[in-house]
Amino acid sequence: MRVGVYLAHPRPGSFNHALFEAVVDELRAQGAEVLPHDLYAEGFSPLLTAEETGTVAASGTAGDGRLALHRAEVATLDALVLVHPNWWGMPPAVLTGWVQRVVVPGVAYKLGTADGEPVGLLRAGRALVLNTSDTPAAREREEFGDPLERIWAACVLPYVGVADVRRRVFRTVTDSSGAERAQWLRQARQDAAALIG
Repeated sequence: MRVGVYLAHPRPGSFNHALFEAVVDELRAQGAEVLPHDLYAEGFSPLLTAEETGTVAASGTAGDGRLALHRAEVATLDALVLVHPNWWGMPPAVLTGWVQRVVVPGVAYKLGTADGEPVGLLRAGRALVLNTSDTPAAREREEFGDPLERIWAACVLPYVGVADVRRRVFRTVTDSSGAERAQWLRQARQDAAALIG
């Protein structure tokens, strides 16, 4: 299997980086072809240009080489893994920009009219989203309605043809112990293995 793993956290040494490394290592150990991307380290620009704002017509050729690479790669994946923190109920800006610039018409979906139903073009039938959070689960669910679940499992991934969306949240990270983090890394490895199993 060909799996794209995308990390969105600006601080080297963060627990998100540890999750990313554990997942990449596990997927490779399971025999997957892994395409790992640390979006901050790569300097991926999240800034959508005026020419990239179309939602119906197939996107033109990307003038930015890094953007062209990401678009070409995402179209060839069998699965995706997204690793990021929960910041204000949203992914970090770099990942939001990645979605807006890479997951575009003609690459990830096809839409006949603006009010029509999309046809997902990605061959990746499954995705794993690993989030970190400092918000307790009950508060996230009851007060905020778990916005990241809505973003990934209802809005973005099904729209482009990813029907099997799995998500794991590790919380609360800031006050977690070394033992808890070690267990979370083991869980992330198990989730990665199950994604391609």
